[in-house]
Amino acid sequence: MTDQSPGDSIAVSLLTSLDQIAPRDWDACACPETADGGRPMDPFTTWRFLKALEESGSVGRGTGWEPRYMTAERGGEIVAVAPLYAKSHSQGEYIFDHSWAHAYENAGGDYYPKLQIAVPFTPATGRRFLTRPGHEAVGMSALVQGAVQVAANNGLSSLHATFCTEAEAIAGEEMGLMRRVTQQFHWENHGFADFEAFLASLSSRKRKNIRKERARAQDFGGEIRTLTGDAIAPHHWDAFWRFYQDTGARKWGSPYLTRAFFDIAQESLRDDIALVLCERDGTPVAGALNFIGREALFGRYWGCIEDHPCLHFEACYYRAIDFAIASGLARVEAGAQGEHKLARGYLPKPTHSLHWVADAGFARAVKRYLVEERNAVGEEIEILTAYGPFRKDLREEQE
Repeated sequence: MTDQSPGDSIAVSLLTSLDQIAPRDWDACACPETADGGRPMDPFTTWRFLKALEESGSVGRGTGWEPRYMTAERGGEIVAVAPLYAKSHSQGEYIFDHSWAHAYENAGGDYYPKLQIAVPFTPATGRRFLTRPGHEAVGMSALVQGAVQVAANNGLSSLHATFCTEAEAIAGEEMGLMRRVTQQFHWENHGFADFEAFLASLSSRKRKNIRKERARAQDFGGEIRTLTGDAIAPHHWDAFWRFYQDTGARKWGSPYLTRAFFDIAQESLRDDIALVLCERDGTPVAGALNFIGREALFGRYWGCIEDHPCLHFEACYYRAIDFAIASGLARVEAGAQGEHKLARGYLPKPTHSLHWVADAGFARAVKRYLVEERNAVGEEIEILTAYGPFRKDLREEQE
């Protein structure tokens, strides 16, 4: 479908497959910063990552994530795109609206399907309204108006844009969307020369605790390696699939990603990946999957087939810090939830999303809730930060 806005001559269209748009046209909007030959800010909105989800069957028919990629064309050029999906559930989003769905349906409405602008299964902040440089304002406006119109024209309950940037959240609120603030735990690199320099920034008790955890992790009796690019081989994904299935079964009931996703990742995404493998007697027993951005490392999945004390902390958090320092990255985003990350140097940071609800009465109730939630999240971030592991003198400097 196409919506033509005469005022600024922008045509907004929906695509059901990324095969309908050239990779260069999508990436010119999604990651224009790669024109200098460097990495994207994050790989999650690139054509290659979203195509891997689609081609592997991780999204599409029967998954509850039906692609409806949105494009905005101006003067024969695609100036904006968005990873839009029709959702029949609220799984794999990490910005939780289950209580909204229950309330909506208890009032006699159909909350599903809904529209979601998001990277499936990926709680990592990044641009969601993807525009070519020079078209930021008009491109985002076209995508927002187009998505709201699609939802309204099809009688859908709502539209959500999750893990957008703070700038997008502010701009979207000015366009009439509702802004939500939640939180995650991130590690920040304050110019540390190495892990020991990071430890020196912590209080004595926290520093000793981390050293003990790292030593206990090493006692699992094997070797821990971080692999990226061509160092990753196809057989590594056989091992990681076992880990991922174990975690998926315990957390979600079934894994979100298919086995085929990891085969495609080997072909098209391995340069974006830092894979931590814990091997004993040549056999991988645990692992953690990270994605590499221009400024950040994004922790995504952990799993194991053997339980060993502190190995999870080592593979997921401390090896990620090691990699970020060695690579000159500014931060590690360790994914959703987990206040246990606080003691390991990861501090709470706000995350943002935007929401539109068709029913005016329900929208008013949601808006009131979001204001109260935003205030509560702000207070919690302040309190948790004060309990962080860093030395008091350094906390005062950072503030």
